Amino acid sequence: MRIVYGRCWTLPLASKIFDIKPDTSLEEIAEKLKDYRIAEEREEEGEKFELITEVRDLDLKKNRLEGIFSKDKIILIPQRGRTVPIVKTTQARIVFSKEHGMTLLTVVQEKHFANAVASLLSHQLFLSYRAIVEARISPEIMRAFHERNPENTKVIYFDDLDIPEVAKLALYGDSVKNSALYEEYLRHGKIWYIVYQVPNTSYVMGLTRNCVVTSFTRMNELDFLDYIFREVHPLIHESAGKQ
Repeated sequence: MRIVYGRCWTLPLASKIFDIKPDTSLEEIAEKLKDYRIAEEREEEGEKFELITEVRDLDLKKNRLEGIFSKDKIILIPQRGRTVPIVKTTQARIVFSKEHGMTLLTVVQEKHFANAVASLLSHQLFLSYRAIVEARISPEIMRAFHERNPENTKVIYFDDLDIPEVAKLALYGDSVKNSALYEEYLRHGKIWYIVYQVPNTSYVMGLTRNCVVTSFTRMNELDFLDYIFREVHPLIHESAGKQ
């Protein structure tokens, strides 16, 4: 997806946040992941490949454990009348954090890959695919987050509607500032997704209730993570009643 604001095209920087349900320490997680490496032999178009899934570069500091998760897959490239298989490696920065009685996992990648990472790590760490689940922000906290700076919101999507055969409603642009329409939509549904400008910055971000965070403005990964930990994680903690 590409979104344009003004005259500058940008590719989103995306992440998803997960809630680790079992009681565990970051030291235990680091110990279980330090040698995580799976090699799989595959053959494609008569060629043999070794596909690697691994966690590397683990770094434990205070209440955070960071590392890189990478996974290989074979993609087929058309080339001069034939199909050529190549290995593509997708990687994601993973950050485990422990605060306010919660252990969260932040995966910096698009949501489908992030979901796959969470599922694999859940099985590796806890022998269960249900131990790591989506983190959630409550509808009430999403509403309060928007209403703190309503003038900075650019898009709002509503879901969980009581209107027959209507799955979602949306407000864009000037319609976001229409308080009567906003209140009307709230009577019929809940805020699912907002796109907003971070106050006193040029950053344009997207946030969903199931904790997909997207930056539509150019920023580096460290600044992106810093924003997530500073602004989004507290919303999760507050929703869980941990603050």
